[in-house]
Order: sequence, then C-alpha cells, then structure tokens
Amino acid sequence: MSDTPRPKRLLDDCFLHDTQRLRHEQAIEILRSRVAPVTAHERVAIVDIAGRVLAEPAVAVRPVPAHPNSAVDDYGAAGARLPVSAPVAAGHPLEGKAPPATAVRIFTGAVLPEGIDTVAMQEDCETAAGENGAMTVSIPGGLKRGANVRRTGEDVAAGETLLEPGAMLRPQDAAALASIGLADVVCRKRLSVAIISTGDEVIRAGSRPLAPGEVYDANAPMLSGLIGAAGADVHDLGVWPDDAAEIKRRLADAARHYDVLITSGGASRGEEDHMVEAMDALGKRHMWQLAIKPGRPMSFGQIGDTVIIGLPGNPVAVFVCYLMYVFPVLRRLGGAPWPEPRRYMLPAAFEITKRKTGRREFFRGWLVGNGAATAVDKYARDGSGLITGLRAATGLIEIGEDVTAVAPGDPVAFIPFSEFGIPA
Repeated sequence: MSDTPRPKRLLDDCFLHDTQRLRHEQAIEILRSRVAPVTAHERVAIVDIAGRVLAEPAVAVRPVPAHPNSAVDDYGAAGARLPVSAPVAAGHPLEGKAPPATAVRIFTGAVLPEGIDTVAMQEDCETAAGENGAMTVSIPGGLKRGANVRRTGEDVAAGETLLEPGAMLRPQDAAALASIGLADVVCRKRLSVAIISTGDEVIRAGSRPLAPGEVYDANAPMLSGLIGAAGADVHDLGVWPDDAAEIKRRLADAARHYDVLITSGGASRGEEDHMVEAMDALGKRHMWQLAIKPGRPMSFGQIGDTVIIGLPGNPVAVFVCYLMYVFPVLRRLGGAPWPEPRRYMLPAAFEITKRKTGRREFFRGWLVGNGAATAVDKYARDGSGLITGLRAATGLIEIGEDVTAVAPGDPVAFIPFSEFGIPA
C-alpha cells in the first residue's frame, strides 16, 4: 500500500525559555501537546505483527467459532442409554442430521450435528457392548442443555471490531486476528530513531583500552535496547566530539534522515556542552531543565520536522529520563496512544530523613515481602552514575516535589519496569 502523507511531528509556534525548571507534570503536558503520530502505513504479515502499532480497525467478517462445536471429547446425545452412531471428528462434519434415538461420538472441535445441542463428557459416561457387538452409552442425569458446547460467535461476533487503530499488537492479538481469517493487517511503519553519544572522553567498548580520563559509552547500548523494545528502528550515529561547529554540522545532516534524534551528554551549559546551543541555532527548543532528580538537564525540541531529545550523560539519569519522557514520546510518534505508567502505592521499606523539596525524585527500587505484607525498598546509593542500581531494581520509586521525608511504612508510588516493556 502506498505511504500516507507525513503530518508534522511538532507544534513549532514557540519554545519555553529556561528561566525556571519545569516540574514533571509540566514537562509531560508539553510533550503530550506537541507530539502526534508521524509514521506512514504498511501491510504486515500476522506472524510479524508483535510489537507493531495497528493503523486500521481489525473487524471480524465472520463469527468465531463459525459453527457450534464440542468443547471436549464427548458424546452428543439425548436420553439415558443409547446406541452410539458414527463418530464425528474435527474437520469432518456429519452430513445431515444425527440418527434418531442415538448418541453421537463427537471429538473436540467437531461441528455439532443438526439435532444435537448438549454434550456429555466421556469420563462421565459408561459404555457397553450391545447386541451384535454394537456400542451403547449411558448418559448421566442432570446434564444442562448446552453443556460442553461452544456456540457460534461465542468468542467473536461477526462485525465485531477486535482491535482499534493505535493498538500495540501482541502475540495473543496475532492469534485473534488469524482466527478471523486475516493473514496481514495495516500497521504503522516503525519509527526511525538515531542515537548520538557526545564527549571527547567517551569511547566505545572494545575499540581500544581506556586512556586517562576516558570512559566507555554505557548509554548507547542501553538506549539501543530500550528504543528497540518500544517498537522503533534504532540507528547508532556513534560518539561525537566536543566541537561546536562539528556538532552543528552533524546534527543538521542527521535531522534530514531520521524521525527522532536522541543524544546523551552535552545537555548542560558547560563550556564543552554544545548540543543545546546547536539545537537552538538549527531549530526550536520546547523545554530544557527539569525539576527532577536524576535528569535535570534534559531538552526537547525540533530541527525542521525532526524531534530532538537531549538526555544527560550519566547512565541512571539517561535511563530515568528515557522511561518517564522519551518512551511515551516514541510510542505516540509511532501511532500508539500516549502511555501513562501505572503507579502502585506500597509501604516504604526504607527511610529518607530529610530531602530537598521542589523537585520530583526517582529512586531505583524493588518489591520485598509478599501478599498483604508487600513493600518497596530502594537501592542504598543514589548516584546517577551507578549502573549497578539499575541492574538490581525492578522499578522506579517516585517521590513527589513536596515530600520532605519518608518513614518506613509511608505509602510511596512504585512504577514497575514492566510498564515500559522491560522484563523485571
């Protein structure tokens, strides 16, 4: 199918000056209001739809099941003891009506013969050899009419819409779509996302031994996995040097080829942090500096019609900012509804005696205990460069801007990583 026109990715009427740090909810509102689905459509085979976004309604043209059938291996009958007539197997329906005054031996999934509306499970029946070796069966009493029968359209009615546009398709959706006879469906094309690492001190693992002052790039492989899990195509543009002119040149070129550019590092206002300045020179910046921890110097804007997201350099800050802000942007740009992660209020198994107010804070945490005694604990050290805390955690603990302290047992919001498609 031919590509549909590409709508604008962002509203580009103005950008917010960085005179104050934005609160979390303000940042979310800016992002929600400025991004919309941008990708074209294509047909995708059912076997390949997991993780794709549906672009057109999926409507059943026939009921499922298409005919009444047996739910188990049984006898279809009416009466106490009856002779057993010919067996009926799945895919081999009985022609005409069932012989009168007989029990039909019917197997799971087989079409119920005309005149049969109830099925008795074989383990509840007693069979015996009758005259001339013919088999008879004793049907238990008290069997309700319609027992062990799958009715026509019991699962899906003809004309029913199984899935609406924007649905993120799962393996079970593939089964449902196949059950109504669809071999392929129209989906959104995958979002094209490029990742960029910055910094003269950053080198890629495996390229060479570290020199004094250098660090291996932990952000690019992490972002690649996160973005891929969100259903987008990932393109790694490597590590860019701390050179203002070079960053500006490369950024302008990359903006012509990808839907989204995600950078890590260079997002602050230091003398060697050139990414924000390049964004301002080439396009528009819609937000910068958030009242959150970790991740304060995150930026969001555009160059032409390409979305630019600037993340901090520390891996924990990159991870948190990606989950809370980048993940929903990518999902929305890719055609899905804006996903709001569910928060579970649980008692704290930790203590924070005093904290700075005015910013939202995200700690790495996990569940402890079970059942009614389930609580949430946090990683002991809060540094934004400590990747070990990300590995230990199964979710984020969210502490609001106005909370001054947390005592053991206080309710806190826990956001599992599974809300973002990440295995715990």
